[in-house]
Amino acid sequence: MSPLLYLAQRATALILALTVAVHLGTILYAVRGGLTAGEILARTQGNGAFLAFYAVFVLAAAVHAPIGLRSVLREWTGWRGRSLDIGMIALSALIAVLGLRAALAVFLA
Repeated sequence: MSPLLYLAQRATALILALTVAVHLGTILYAVRGGLTAGEILARTQGNGAFLAFYAVFVLAAAVHAPIGLRSVLREWTGWRGRSLDIGMIALSALIAVLGLRAALAVFLA
């Protein structure tokens, strides 16, 4: 793994550790508070802080996951070269687009 990919993997791991903890904490708070899906949506829609938080979460996942999967595929399948890199870039773009689309849908709901 190149030094740049190594640093990107570790930096996004740090971001994901924080965002996952906040995300799970928020879920626990909502469930223990007895909030319904409608009440949760009412609190999150139009909230720029929630949109920014989940955008950071999604973008970190879109960088982190393909780097890790790239390493696994190289080791387990022997898939190497430019096609692997292009496949992982495509996966990264897919995760980013779908995740940001979901976050934006909640924001605009």
